Amino acid sequence: MSVDTPRRIVLLRHAKADWNQESDHERPLAERGRADAPVAGRRLAETGIAFDLALCSTATRTRETWKLAVQALPARPKTVYEDRLYEASLGELIALLNETSEDVSDLLVIGHNPGMHALADALAGQSEGDVLPRLNRSGFPTSAFAVLTFNGSWKSLEHGAGRLVDFWTPHA
Repeated sequence: MSVDTPRRIVLLRHAKADWNQESDHERPLAERGRADAPVAGRRLAETGIAFDLALCSTATRTRETWKLAVQALPARPKTVYEDRLYEASLGELIALLNETSEDVSDLLVIGHNPGMHALADALAGQSEGDVLPRLNRSGFPTSAFAVLTFNGSWKSLEHGAGRLVDFWTPHA
């Protein structure tokens, strides 16, 4: 693939988690999260994006979100469970995206806030319609996802390089 290949990144925040006595990393989905994750999966399927790769945080709530959401997709992409997505800073998230293989055109990242919101906002040099104001107004709630496009190499992905083309939340 050429480094000028159009690429898409979808940033999915995990579904609503339970607040229990578990460590933060081991928090499971709450009942609402178990209901919202399949809805997010159906909406992801409606985008028509055929993901080449899914990067998923190793936290229990992100793995459970992915397990419920992926069932709605027409094809399951290769999935990599990535420890570095948990509690990642904006810089760490961009560095992780910069490691993506050039063979990947469409990437799904299942992670956490504040990272998913910060990453969507930082990459969105442009946006369509009211998508960026909606993202910033909402604060990127659980089960929400943002779709960004950019042209070029993953290694060159940086602040402002993308275009925010869609933002969806389950309880809008």
